Amino acid sequence: MALRMWASSTANALKLSSSVSKSHLSPFSFSRCFSTVLEGLKYANSHEWVKHEGSVATIGITAHAQDHLGEVVFVELPEDNTSVSKEKSFGAVESVKATSEILSPISGEIIEVNKKLTESPGLINSSPYEDGWMIKVKPSSPAELESLMGPKEYTKFCEEEDAAH
Repeated sequence: MALRMWASSTANALKLSSSVSKSHLSPFSFSRCFSTVLEGLKYANSHEWVKHEGSVATIGITAHAQDHLGEVVFVELPEDNTSVSKEKSFGAVESVKATSEILSPISGEIIEVNKKLTESPGLINSSPYEDGWMIKVKPSSPAELESLMGPKEYTKFCEEEDAAH
């Protein structure tokens, strides 16, 4: 863990990022985007990610988003068996810096909510793509996934957004 934190802080200082492939959890790929971007995921311009497997789509916020938020101290999530709509809020993340709405990148029925985040909201910081997932959804319009960005497009989007600030 200490090595991971050192590598992360070093990468941030050097303005490098790690890019993890779908099959490996540690290879680094350098880019100017300051956060980890994973292969095999889709990304929204509001900084949520989607992992689509079969009839289930898992949704969370990206490493880039959590980097900008800082330490997450509270997460508000919806109930199971409710619906989400594309680009509509389904919850909020409160950090030491700000509170931000979480927008759903796709529409569908929520089939599972990550209850661990209630007691351990910091999982969003320490593991945004694994333990820090937020909801699992049965997509009502799978075609909406095609409108989301792939890893290369999202990396470019982050670089352009960060350069504008």
